[in-house]
Amino acid sequence: MTPGSPVYAAALIAGIAIGAVGWWRLSKGDSRLPIIYFAGLVGAFAGAKLTFLAAEGWLHAGHSDRWIIWMSGKSVMGALPGGWAAVEIAKRATGYRKITGDRFALLLPVPLMLGRIGCLHAGCCPGIPLDGGRWPAVPVEIGFQVAALAALLVLHFRRLLPGQHFHLYLAAYGLFRFLHEFLRATPKPFLGLSGYQILALATAAAAVIAFIVRARSRTTPEIS
Repeated sequence: MTPGSPVYAAALIAGIAIGAVGWWRLSKGDSRLPIIYFAGLVGAFAGAKLTFLAAEGWLHAGHSDRWIIWMSGKSVMGALPGGWAAVEIAKRATGYRKITGDRFALLLPVPLMLGRIGCLHAGCCPGIPLDGGRWPAVPVEIGFQVAALAALLVLHFRRLLPGQHFHLYLAAYGLFRFLHEFLRATPKPFLGLSGYQILALATAAAAVIAFIVRARSRTTPEIS
Protein backbone atom coordinates (compact mmCIF):
# COMPACT_ATOMS: atom_id res chain seq x y z
CA MET A 1 0.00 0.00 0.00
CA THR A 2 1.20 3.53 -0.74
CA PRO A 3 1.02 5.49 2.54
CA GLY A 4 -0.71 8.81 2.07
CA SER A 5 -2.13 7.93 -1.35
CA PRO A 6 -4.36 10.92 -2.26
CA VAL A 7 -6.65 8.78 -4.42
CA TYR A 8 -7.14 6.27 -1.62
CA ALA A 9 -7.88 9.06 0.86
CA ALA A 10 -10.26 10.77 -1.57
CA ALA A 11 -12.10 7.50 -2.23
CA LEU A 12 -12.45 6.87 1.51
CA ILE A 13 -13.79 10.38 2.14
CA ALA A 14 -16.15 10.14 -0.82
CA GLY A 15 -17.51 6.83 0.47
CA ILE A 16 -18.18 8.30 3.91
CA ALA A 17 -19.78 11.38 2.36
CA ILE A 18 -22.09 9.31 0.14
CA GLY A 19 -23.14 7.19 3.09
CA ALA A 20 -23.74 10.27 5.27
CA VAL A 21 -25.79 12.08 2.62
CA GLY A 22 -27.85 8.99 1.89
CA TRP A 23 -28.50 8.38 5.57
CA TRP A 24 -29.39 12.04 6.20
CA ARG A 25 -31.91 12.05 3.36
CA LEU A 26 -33.54 8.92 4.73
CA SER A 27 -33.38 10.04 8.35
CA LYS A 28 -35.48 13.21 8.32
CA GLY A 29 -37.99 13.33 11.10
CA ASP A 30 -36.09 11.40 13.78
CA SER A 31 -33.11 12.97 15.49
CA ARG A 32 -31.91 9.57 16.75
CA LEU A 33 -31.02 8.29 13.30
CA PRO A 34 -27.98 10.55 12.73
CA ILE A 35 -26.68 9.38 16.13
CA ILE A 36 -27.15 5.77 15.05
CA TYR A 37 -25.33 6.41 11.75
CA PHE A 38 -22.44 8.13 13.53
CA ALA A 39 -22.18 5.25 16.00
CA GLY A 40 -22.09 2.81 13.09
CA LEU A 41 -19.32 4.82 11.45
CA VAL A 42 -17.24 4.86 14.63
CA GLY A 43 -17.82 1.15 15.14
CA ALA A 44 -16.84 0.43 11.55
CA PHE A 45 -13.55 2.31 11.87
CA ALA A 46 -12.78 0.64 15.20
CA GLY A 47 -13.60 -2.80 13.81
CA ALA A 48 -11.52 -2.17 10.70
CA LYS A 49 -8.47 -1.18 12.74
CA LEU A 50 -8.73 -3.86 15.43
CA THR A 51 -9.26 -6.60 12.85
CA PHE A 52 -6.18 -5.57 10.90
CA LEU A 53 -4.07 -5.54 14.06
CA ALA A 54 -5.35 -8.96 15.13
CA ALA A 55 -5.13 -10.55 11.68
CA GLU A 56 -1.72 -9.35 10.57
CA GLY A 57 -0.62 -6.16 12.31
CA TRP A 58 1.10 -8.11 15.06
CA LEU A 59 3.32 -9.78 12.46
CA HIS A 60 4.99 -6.39 11.84
CA ALA A 61 5.95 -5.80 15.49
CA GLY A 62 9.65 -6.15 14.71
CA HIS A 63 9.64 -3.97 11.57
CA SER A 64 11.18 -0.51 11.62
CA ASP A 65 8.15 0.95 9.85
CA ARG A 66 5.64 -0.82 12.08
CA TRP A 67 3.95 2.40 13.20
CA ILE A 68 3.21 3.43 9.63
CA ILE A 69 1.80 -0.03 8.92
CA TRP A 70 -0.27 -0.04 12.11
CA MET A 71 -1.65 3.43 11.47
CA SER A 72 -2.52 2.84 7.80
CA GLY A 73 -3.80 -0.74 8.04
CA LYS A 74 -7.54 -1.41 8.15
CA SER A 75 -9.97 -4.09 7.03
CA VAL A 76 -13.40 -3.97 5.40
CA MET A 77 -14.03 -7.40 6.90
CA GLY A 78 -13.71 -5.89 10.35
CA ALA A 79 -15.64 -2.73 9.53
CA LEU A 80 -18.89 -4.58 8.78
CA PRO A 81 -19.37 -6.46 12.08
CA GLY A 82 -17.92 -3.49 13.97
CA GLY A 83 -20.49 -1.14 12.47
CA TRP A 84 -23.28 -3.70 12.98
CA ALA A 85 -22.49 -4.06 16.69
CA ALA A 86 -22.21 -0.30 17.19
CA VAL A 87 -25.56 0.35 15.49
CA GLU A 88 -27.31 -2.21 17.70
CA ILE A 89 -25.78 -0.64 20.80
CA ALA A 90 -26.79 2.85 19.68
CA LYS A 91 -30.35 1.72 18.94
CA ARG A 92 -30.69 0.27 22.41
CA ALA A 93 -29.19 3.38 23.99
CA THR A 94 -31.54 5.74 22.13
CA GLY A 95 -34.61 3.52 22.42
CA TYR A 96 -34.96 3.21 18.64
CA ARG A 97 -36.87 0.01 17.88
CA LYS A 98 -37.44 0.07 14.11
CA ILE A 99 -35.33 -2.05 11.76
CA THR A 100 -32.54 -0.13 10.03
CA GLY A 101 -30.67 -2.99 8.36
CA ASP A 102 -32.34 -2.67 4.95
CA ARG A 103 -31.32 0.99 4.85
CA PHE A 104 -27.73 0.27 5.85
CA ALA A 105 -27.47 -2.54 3.30
CA LEU A 106 -28.38 -0.23 0.42
CA LEU A 107 -25.82 2.34 1.57
CA LEU A 108 -22.90 -0.11 1.74
CA PRO A 109 -21.89 -1.30 -1.76
CA VAL A 110 -21.11 2.06 -3.40
CA PRO A 111 -18.77 3.34 -0.63
CA LEU A 112 -17.05 -0.06 -0.54
CA MET A 113 -16.60 0.05 -4.32
CA LEU A 114 -15.02 3.49 -3.99
CA GLY A 115 -12.73 2.19 -1.27
CA ARG A 116 -11.57 -0.66 -3.51
CA ILE A 117 -10.94 1.79 -6.35
CA GLY A 118 -8.66 3.57 -3.89
CA CYS A 119 -6.97 0.22 -3.24
CA LEU A 120 -6.27 -0.13 -6.95
CA HIS A 121 -4.41 3.18 -6.97
CA ALA A 122 -2.62 2.58 -3.67
CA GLY A 123 -1.52 -0.91 -4.70
CA CYS A 124 -2.83 -2.61 -1.58
CA CYS A 125 -4.82 -5.83 -1.13
CA PRO A 126 -3.16 -7.75 -4.02
CA GLY A 127 -3.95 -11.28 -5.13
CA ILE A 128 -1.62 -14.26 -5.00
CA PRO A 129 1.02 -14.63 -7.73
CA LEU A 130 -0.10 -16.57 -10.80
CA ASP A 131 1.58 -17.48 -14.06
CA GLY A 132 1.88 -14.21 -15.94
CA GLY A 133 0.74 -11.96 -13.12
CA ARG A 134 -1.44 -11.89 -10.03
CA TRP A 135 -5.00 -12.81 -9.21
CA PRO A 136 -7.12 -9.62 -9.69
CA ALA A 137 -8.28 -9.55 -6.08
CA VAL A 138 -9.44 -5.93 -5.97
CA PRO A 139 -11.43 -6.01 -9.27
CA VAL A 140 -13.10 -9.23 -8.10
CA GLU A 141 -14.12 -7.53 -4.84
CA ILE A 142 -15.51 -4.60 -6.81
CA GLY A 143 -17.45 -7.09 -8.92
CA PHE A 144 -18.94 -8.60 -5.76
CA GLN A 145 -20.13 -5.19 -4.61
CA VAL A 146 -21.71 -4.47 -8.00
CA ALA A 147 -23.58 -7.79 -7.88
CA ALA A 148 -24.59 -7.18 -4.25
CA LEU A 149 -25.96 -3.73 -5.07
CA ALA A 150 -28.00 -5.16 -7.95
CA ALA A 151 -29.43 -7.88 -5.69
CA LEU A 152 -30.23 -5.41 -2.92
CA LEU A 153 -32.04 -3.11 -5.34
CA VAL A 154 -34.18 -6.02 -6.54
CA LEU A 155 -35.03 -6.94 -2.94
CA HIS A 156 -35.82 -3.31 -2.16
CA PHE A 157 -38.05 -2.48 -5.10
CA ARG A 158 -39.87 -5.83 -5.07
CA ARG A 159 -40.22 -5.65 -1.28
CA LEU A 160 -38.79 -9.10 -0.81
CA LEU A 161 -37.62 -10.36 2.61
CA PRO A 162 -38.12 -7.02 4.42
CA GLY A 163 -35.89 -6.55 7.43
CA GLN A 164 -33.42 -9.17 6.25
CA HIS A 165 -31.36 -7.35 3.61
CA PHE A 166 -28.42 -6.53 5.87
CA HIS A 167 -28.31 -10.08 7.19
CA LEU A 168 -28.29 -11.41 3.63
CA TYR A 169 -25.52 -9.02 2.63
CA LEU A 170 -23.35 -9.95 5.63
CA ALA A 171 -23.85 -13.68 5.08
CA ALA A 172 -23.04 -13.38 1.39
CA TYR A 173 -19.98 -11.19 1.91
CA GLY A 174 -18.70 -13.37 4.75
CA LEU A 175 -18.88 -16.51 2.62
CA PHE A 176 -17.43 -14.72 -0.41
CA ARG A 177 -14.58 -13.28 1.62
CA PHE A 178 -13.77 -16.64 3.24
CA LEU A 179 -13.38 -18.29 -0.17
CA HIS A 180 -11.76 -15.33 -1.90
CA GLU A 181 -9.18 -14.97 0.84
CA PHE A 182 -7.42 -18.09 -0.44
CA LEU A 183 -6.58 -16.07 -3.56
CA ARG A 184 -5.50 -12.92 -1.72
CA ALA A 185 -1.90 -12.32 -0.68
CA THR A 186 -2.58 -12.03 3.04
CA PRO A 187 -0.74 -13.76 5.90
CA LYS A 188 -2.41 -17.03 6.87
CA PRO A 189 -0.80 -17.97 10.20
CA PHE A 190 -3.82 -19.72 11.72
CA LEU A 191 -3.53 -23.31 10.44
CA GLY A 192 -3.40 -22.04 6.87
CA LEU A 193 -6.19 -19.52 7.35
CA SER A 194 -5.99 -15.76 7.71
CA GLY A 195 -7.55 -13.85 10.58
CA TYR A 196 -9.87 -12.30 8.02
CA GLN A 197 -11.18 -15.74 7.06
CA ILE A 198 -11.94 -16.62 10.66
CA LEU A 199 -13.84 -13.35 11.13
CA ALA A 200 -15.58 -13.82 7.78
CA LEU A 201 -16.98 -17.20 8.86
CA ALA A 202 -17.99 -15.85 12.26
CA THR A 203 -19.73 -12.88 10.63
CA ALA A 204 -21.56 -15.07 8.13
CA ALA A 205 -22.67 -17.41 10.92
CA ALA A 206 -23.91 -14.50 13.06
CA ALA A 207 -25.82 -13.08 10.09
CA VAL A 208 -27.47 -16.45 9.37
CA ILE A 209 -28.49 -16.79 13.03
CA ALA A 210 -29.90 -13.25 13.02
CA PHE A 211 -31.79 -14.04 9.81
CA ILE A 212 -33.34 -17.16 11.35
CA VAL A 213 -34.28 -15.37 14.59
CA ARG A 214 -36.00 -12.57 12.70
CA ALA A 215 -37.73 -14.99 10.33
CA ARG A 216 -39.16 -16.90 13.29
CA SER A 217 -40.47 -13.73 14.89
CA ARG A 218 -44.25 -13.60 14.77
CA THR A 219 -44.36 -9.83 14.42
CA THR A 220 -44.12 -8.00 11.10
CA PRO A 221 -40.85 -6.02 11.07
CA GLU A 222 -41.30 -2.27 11.37
CA ILE A 223 -38.82 -0.74 8.98
CA SER A 224 -37.87 2.93 9.07
